[in-house]
Amino acid sequence: MLADTLRAVPAGLTEALGLVDGLDDALVHGLARIDEERAAACETFAAAFAGSPLADRVADSIGKIIAGAVTDEHLAVLAGARAALLGAAHDALLAGLDEALGRSRERWAVPGGSSPSGGLLAGGRSWLRELAIAGWRGVDHELAGGAAQTVQALLADPATRRLAVLLDGFAAELRGAAPVATLDRVPVRRWADLWTRSVLLSQDGFPEQPATPAEGRFLLLGADLHEHPTVFRAQAHGLLETPGGQVRLVRASVAAAKVDTISGPSAWRMLTAFPVFRAALAGHRVVEIAGMPLTPSGDLLWDESRAVLGEPADPFATARVRLGGATAAPVPPLDRHPAVIAEPVLLEGYTAGAESFELAGGVNLAVDVDRLPEAGPLTPALVAASTACLGLLRWDAGRWAVQPLAVQAVVRKKPVTAHTADWALGPTDARAAKAEAAAGTAVDVLRERAGRLLRR
Repeated sequence: MLADTLRAVPAGLTEALGLVDGLDDALVHGLARIDEERAAACETFAAAFAGSPLADRVADSIGKIIAGAVTDEHLAVLAGARAALLGAAHDALLAGLDEALGRSRERWAVPGGSSPSGGLLAGGRSWLRELAIAGWRGVDHELAGGAAQTVQALLADPATRRLAVLLDGFAAELRGAAPVATLDRVPVRRWADLWTRSVLLSQDGFPEQPATPAEGRFLLLGADLHEHPTVFRAQAHGLLETPGGQVRLVRASVAAAKVDTISGPSAWRMLTAFPVFRAALAGHRVVEIAGMPLTPSGDLLWDESRAVLGEPADPFATARVRLGGATAAPVPPLDRHPAVIAEPVLLEGYTAGAESFELAGGVNLAVDVDRLPEAGPLTPALVAASTACLGLLRWDAGRWAVQPLAVQAVVRKKPVTAHTADWALGPTDARAAKAEAAAGTAVDVLRERAGRLLRR
């Protein structure tokens, strides 16, 4: 069943993504300079919504944009329509995967709360409108830096900090690429995604996700590590066993700022504020949680004071016994995008290769070895020698791929198990430990210098 899903492409998926590509191309060149070819692409995009509740608003907004009237309202409709089309593609892919895995998923309920409105959000919308009018090719240093004051104002209010961080990151990417007209290649889909998400979050009254207290046993499956020049983040995927007996797929993330010179295993030193989290990952331990906030999308808002280390629990044994019956969390509307799909799976009985796994049924599943982190012991060689893999199934570049989080392999006739977060408390390999100790000195020096500056 899984092989059939991985082999097939949902009906209409290619056409839907093609329509999004046409709209994204218009954003590259700017809505102020829509020629006949791009106008036709926008009209075809609008026609895809015929017969839907969005039909009239999308057709009207795109018609006025082509005519030269670009308002915040028209752009909100445009962003909403783009998100809806990508959301439909996401739903088709995820529904097929859930069916193949036999995985049940909760339905999304409309949250009761809403974000604040006012002039702060209007400032963000104004900058996003200027970007859309100029297009990515029209972004210079002045336009890229135009959101600075708005971002600072949004950061001051906790209720708008989510949008502030998104706009800040988006603006930083544009500043780093400015003037964009000189670039050989533009990250078309990525910038259109960031723009769409920003426009939707900047709308007055955008619904929030209220978190509710959760308790139970958090059994880890694996960790997805994200290393950026200035940030290190660990996102743990696992199962939450509630007192009522329900088993849910959940995630928990922690992150810390860093400098570019701190990388690889040394990055774990930046997460010293999360000893329970790190110990659980390194020791494959159960975590008992009580009263920890859990969002409707299945994200535990990690709080060390509400977590206690429990007994050891082998992630592979956990997956074999409990993963099949776990209930998946619903996907928030803003996250309904093919690129966001990251479903925990246990793969066994395959033939491993350097770049793919040959599954039963003759399907070759791509292995995303580029996502293997330097902060852990999991290597392409171990993946290629593996007999079992805990990973995240992703839709990338028009195909399914697995991102390994842990593998069981046979090396020199001996069984070996490796997880991405095995080095959360420091490398267990002698050579890596020696290198990390030398790099760790730099971390200590930087901390001391920062402390001196703060004491002045």
